[in-house]
Amino acid sequence: MTESASESAPASSEPSRQRCGLIAIVGRPNVGKSTLLNALVGQKISITSRKAQTTRHRITGIRTLSDGQGGGTQFVFVDTPGFQTRHTAALNKSLNKTVMGALDGVDLVLFVVEAGKFSLADAKVLALMPKGAPVILVANKLDAVHRRAEVAHWLRDMQERHAFAEYVPMSAKNPQEVARLLDICAPYLPEQPWWHDADDLTDRSEKFLAGEIVREKLFRYLGDELPYAMNVEVEQFKEENGMFHIYIAVLVDKENQKPIVIGRGGEKLKKISTEARLDMEKLF
Repeated sequence: MTESASESAPASSEPSRQRCGLIAIVGRPNVGKSTLLNALVGQKISITSRKAQTTRHRITGIRTLSDGQGGGTQFVFVDTPGFQTRHTAALNKSLNKTVMGALDGVDLVLFVVEAGKFSLADAKVLALMPKGAPVILVANKLDAVHRRAEVAHWLRDMQERHAFAEYVPMSAKNPQEVARLLDICAPYLPEQPWWHDADDLTDRSEKFLAGEIVREKLFRYLGDELPYAMNVEVEQFKEENGMFHIYIAVLVDKENQKPIVIGRGGEKLKKISTEARLDMEKLF
């Protein structure tokens, strides 16, 4: 289900021509931005968690769809931290600055909300949309909506809030709907040479991604006990004979927090490191 706000959508790209552009993914915390980025790229490059502020950096994901004749579309996605509207702590101010920077000079914005919902926090983020770039409303988590008829009424209300270029109810967990979103985005990107190699997935280093994977596991298993008192530092990252040797330090604020991370007999830390290693094997 896709509703277009305009009869004159941009024309699709011709074979042998290349399109490339920057697409910002923005929204309040926990609307599924990082999950959507991973789905659009086709590989996990941004960590996900139920906790707000999990994404602390601007993460660039790249997806190239070639037509086999030297042309096609290269999507350069920017996943940002959820814009913080409730707190004024230094971390939140830094995250918000990252969001605002990501909106500068983009060709297209994906404004992500939960399907059927629109809060004051969503409205505050919507007010920040740049004037020059088209904005697509991505109504994510459609699979969690029990009565689909309510979404149609909600979409009519959303049309009055902003002149969205497109309205796309979807679930980031549905591959067909993700592919449809890519098709919708492509015509909005300018015709120009690709910025990256066709097989690139991100502009972030493998070292950075390794640290992010460990940080995700820490949030997943310790987020309730140590919400934001954890960070990681990649002390060593090297490859020898086809094997990666990675040493990552887990940093906590206080000495009495170390046993929480380690767990009884090292069980918690072992589980975190095992799951992180499995994710790294898939990625690398």
